[in-house]
Amino acid sequence: MSGRTSTGGPSTSPLADAPVVAEVVRSGFVESVHHGIVVATAADGATVLALGPVQAPVLPRSSLKPLQAVAMLRAGADLSGELLALACASHSGEEIHQQGALATLRSAGLDEDALQNTSDLPLDPDVRGRWLAAGRAPTSLAQNCSGKHAGMLAACVAAGWDPSTYRDPQHPLQRLTVETVEELTGERVAAVTVDGCGAPALAVSPAGLARAFGRIAAADPGTPEGRVADAVRAHPRHLGGTGRDVTLLVGGVPGLIAKDGAESVYAVGLADGHGVVVKITDGAERARVVVTTAVLRRLGVGRDDAQVAALLDQLDARAVVRGHGDVVGGVRAVGIA
Repeated sequence: MSGRTSTGGPSTSPLADAPVVAEVVRSGFVESVHHGIVVATAADGATVLALGPVQAPVLPRSSLKPLQAVAMLRAGADLSGELLALACASHSGEEIHQQGALATLRSAGLDEDALQNTSDLPLDPDVRGRWLAAGRAPTSLAQNCSGKHAGMLAACVAAGWDPSTYRDPQHPLQRLTVETVEELTGERVAAVTVDGCGAPALAVSPAGLARAFGRIAAADPGTPEGRVADAVRAHPRHLGGTGRDVTLLVGGVPGLIAKDGAESVYAVGLADGHGVVVKITDGAERARVVVTTAVLRRLGVGRDDAQVAALLDQLDARAVVRGHGDVVGGVRAVGIA
């Protein structure tokens, strides 16, 4: 048997119409290409850059977490500072992340047993290695979405909703989340699926997600949106982890918020209300950061700040191609400058 699971017919997904947005270059030779969707929006929501089907629904995956955190606050969750940043996180499973998730649970009178996210090992390779060496099994607390799930549980307790069914798409918290996402994106949620962690995953367009990130980044202080933005900016390590590109980007660019998502999604909001979303349509991670930094440069990020410009270059330099152990090329964005 060949193992084929399709009829071999043409794809009906709008992702199939995405243009090439990145090239993988080895010793000057283009070895591979990545197709993608790229969009940037202005503070008024107008589209200022569009490559590919930017209005077609995609799954933002974990890039949706800051919007979900806004819904948690609207439900009454008492989250702030590093614990609010952690509610937006796909964390690396470091001690600060696991202890933070526990603190959120305990603040709501709950413990680790209340978590319903999928058990997993820590994302950080060093932490994972020590975990395995100690013979420890995967846990919900170590899994990268435990901060979000703890925040959802805290929101349920604050609102008086049943915390035992919080993942159900018909739960009041999840219905509020859909309403919040639709308000911030300015469009209807196109589909409700199940994320890797077990919580609902919502489909919206890249353009809508970019509008939402611009609105959160430019929101007034004290509003739920402004509180999320302030927490992410103040605690980027809780958002990602040591050495993570999202942590470096948020920590190094004044006013910026960002969130990475599975299957190669990146969403960014700038303090002036611009929003950026990149979706690499084959799900490969290696092109995501390079394409995102190219869009940020086009919007003027780093133009007048040498340190920010150097940071963007540093992030690009991570996407290297090696030959016999030496760097012989890398990934470059195309069609954006």
